[in-house]
Amino acid sequence: MTAQVPQDYRSFARQIALQFLFQLEAQQGDCIKMLDGFITEQTRKNQTKVLAEKWIKGTWTQQNTLDALIVSVSDNWKIERLANIDHANLRLGVWQLLNAKDISHHIVMDEAIELAKQFGTEQSPAFINGVLDAVWKKISRDDFDLALFQKNATTSDESTELKEDF
Repeated sequence: MTAQVPQDYRSFARQIALQFLFQLEAQQGDCIKMLDGFITEQTRKNQTKVLAEKWIKGTWTQQNTLDALIVSVSDNWKIERLANIDHANLRLGVWQLLNAKDISHHIVMDEAIELAKQFGTEQSPAFINGVLDAVWKKISRDDFDLALFQKNATTSDESTELKEDF
């Protein structure tokens, strides 16, 4: 996936994160040891490297929780049917909605839509927007309890714990 380099370091970090998460998904995690080299190859800016690495590691280690949230707002389709790039984009977006409190949900969704336009299919932007909007509505409710949601989810993130060589 080759794309134009965004001017904003956060946008570029998102693009790097999406590309590496796509590779992780496609290779079922086999390329995880190449993370540092991949990021260094993409940028020399420390600010961008730090964000991209944080977002990749956070998203990958919580992928089962993120998938459970995505599935919880999706009717009549299975997550396995998603294109890898859309799946990676949704996971990154949901992770940011949950964990990047310094970024407005509007920005998270707008950036995910832009990435979908750049890397996905013609239908990807609308699909990404719809799922992320539904996730945001769910997690921003006063009665939403992430810990309880994780406890009740049928999968766990134990299988994707960070290894020391990550």
